Amino acid sequence: MGDQVALPMVLKPEGMVGKMSSEAGETPIPGAMWYVGQEVGDGLSYRLPMGALAGARYLTADLLVDGNRSVAFSLQLFEAGQEQAPAERGGPSFSLHFSALNQCQARMRVPLEAVDQNRWRYDREGAWLKPRCSGDRVDLNKVDRMTLTISMKSDLPARFCLTAITATADEPAKLTKPILPKGVLMDELGQSALHEWPAKSRSHEEVTQRLQAQLAAAGSHRFPDGFSKWGGCKGLRFEPTGFFRTFHDGRRWWLVDPEGYAFWSAGMDCVGVDTDAAYDGLESALGWMPEREDYADAYHGHRHGLHFVNYLAANLIRAFGKEWHGKWSAIALGELRRLGFNTVANWSDWRIAKAAGFPYVRPLDYAYEGSTRRIFRDFPDVFDPAFGDEAAEFAKQLEETKGDPAFIGYFLMNEPNWGFAQETPAVGMLFNTPSCHTRRALADRLKAKHGSDAGVSAAWRMEVKLSQVAEGEWTERLTEQAEADLEAFSTVMVEKLFTGLSDACKKVDPEHLNLGARYYTVPPKWALDGMTCFDVFSVNGYTQRIRPELAELSEYVQRPVMIGEWHFGALDAGLPASGIGHVRDQKARGQAYRIYLEDAAAKPWCVGVHWFTLYDESALGRFDGENWNIGFLDVCNRPYEEIGAAARASHERLYEVARGEAKPYDDAPEYLPLLFF
Repeated sequence: MGDQVALPMVLKPEGMVGKMSSEAGETPIPGAMWYVGQEVGDGLSYRLPMGALAGARYLTADLLVDGNRSVAFSLQLFEAGQEQAPAERGGPSFSLHFSALNQCQARMRVPLEAVDQNRWRYDREGAWLKPRCSGDRVDLNKVDRMTLTISMKSDLPARFCLTAITATADEPAKLTKPILPKGVLMDELGQSALHEWPAKSRSHEEVTQRLQAQLAAAGSHRFPDGFSKWGGCKGLRFEPTGFFRTFHDGRRWWLVDPEGYAFWSAGMDCVGVDTDAAYDGLESALGWMPEREDYADAYHGHRHGLHFVNYLAANLIRAFGKEWHGKWSAIALGELRRLGFNTVANWSDWRIAKAAGFPYVRPLDYAYEGSTRRIFRDFPDVFDPAFGDEAAEFAKQLEETKGDPAFIGYFLMNEPNWGFAQETPAVGMLFNTPSCHTRRALADRLKAKHGSDAGVSAAWRMEVKLSQVAEGEWTERLTEQAEADLEAFSTVMVEKLFTGLSDACKKVDPEHLNLGARYYTVPPKWALDGMTCFDVFSVNGYTQRIRPELAELSEYVQRPVMIGEWHFGALDAGLPASGIGHVRDQKARGQAYRIYLEDAAAKPWCVGVHWFTLYDESALGRFDGENWNIGFLDVCNRPYEEIGAAARASHERLYEVARGEAKPYDDAPEYLPLLFF
């Protein structure tokens, strides 16, 4: 451990990384310095006295990103003597990734408790967006090096100004009135004020006329020819049961609709008035805030403690008055039929689909406030006897939709945070939770396997007592042998979690499909072995084409696969980032849509893909800060015609492709370097 360092401590860069350069000149933020990065990986490097951060609670600085395209950053802390990041296996390093709104002062407030890796994401604060953790757990007593680098950028240089990063024992004040060198960030329609593009709406009157025309046309839109009432394939029929189910016909997997027709789920996520802008600390960045008396429905709070204004809702209220929501519902479902989508997918206002008899799925809310404590990130203490009661309470959500033939099934959760960690849940629990039922169950399992303290010590090749495993602060580095035992126990934990929730749900609703947990990628085998209780295995799949390794997964679990999220965006429509798929323009988005969907439909183990999302995200950023061009419609309800026409074309031949009667579309666009955060 190093000498005690006085705090606050200003950290000065020792040099530049890559092609990073500094610029002289006045900055909007007093005391800041301009920096310009040419490539991903450019940044600033810092040397610290070893242990200098041990007494600090925060790292803080103010920054402002120039231009109107997003830049993503990574802050890394390295333990002493480690010159390489974990990817090169140089030793432990911790990373915190974030972005910032363009042309708006942001305050970085990095809580150093984050190095424990017990939390994946922290809340956005004003223009500081989506801070989230990755990498290793590090010991602040051993940290002697830090870097701040650009992790993603557009094809333009990344220019930003930054004040000195400061380590402090006191919590830095939040920024409440940021500097806005270019003025407001959003116009009165909810569009970016920093961008110009041909399809930008120019007036309230234009938006109102569009909405009224869409409402008038909504009732005339139909599914493609050859679709059943539910959106299934009229040319292929199996035994009807009155509900959606899975079926393998000897050649491929299908869903089967209530009337028995083969069904492949072309879904749209977030079918809702879903353009929330988180405005806490950013009120001065808005060109207009709707009057609360007339636009009360455009405002709401969120469990993250943030406040939101919804400009799509304001545009609808202006067009339709108090009856706006019902009229929006008619427009939205009409648009889905026009585009050929047959499923209202996750994160949607599923009650409008239920009322209309439109096939839908729903997410179940596995709230963090349950009776069972969380022992690593969002993983519950599954050996606590109270977990059974929590699972039963969780399953009661299904009371509202049981018996509904339009209801396809439910997702237990979305992208569990423990899945993003480099370590298994058992390892994370050992380091972060001194006492819980699951730790004691781990100790019992190790005693049954190894017999005694001496047996565990011999197996782990380190001195350890079972009592230390069962309870108490754990700080020892683990051997490979210890991690192998903890990986095996993590499978037990995952199985107990998902079996408990799944069994409870089937008791309430035995008729509908359990669609799994929407893991963020293909799960590692230790997790997969605990996920055998789903009817359909769901993953989120942000790739150019559906992941081919999912074929092996489907065979392993003997279940069909569904993609819960995917998308492509571009930078030509007034938003600063493309999302997790990036192509050149709106025409290319359409090509990318066709490539992904038809490739997936041709796979005999895939039963559906659900696009994320119906609407673009707000230019000011949603709850975590995402502000991406990923919609089929913008905040003014203007359709993106190119991707809409492409989607309809693919949906019209969907069942021909799925039945092997037509080859998948294969005119791929140029895929660009990713730009998201």
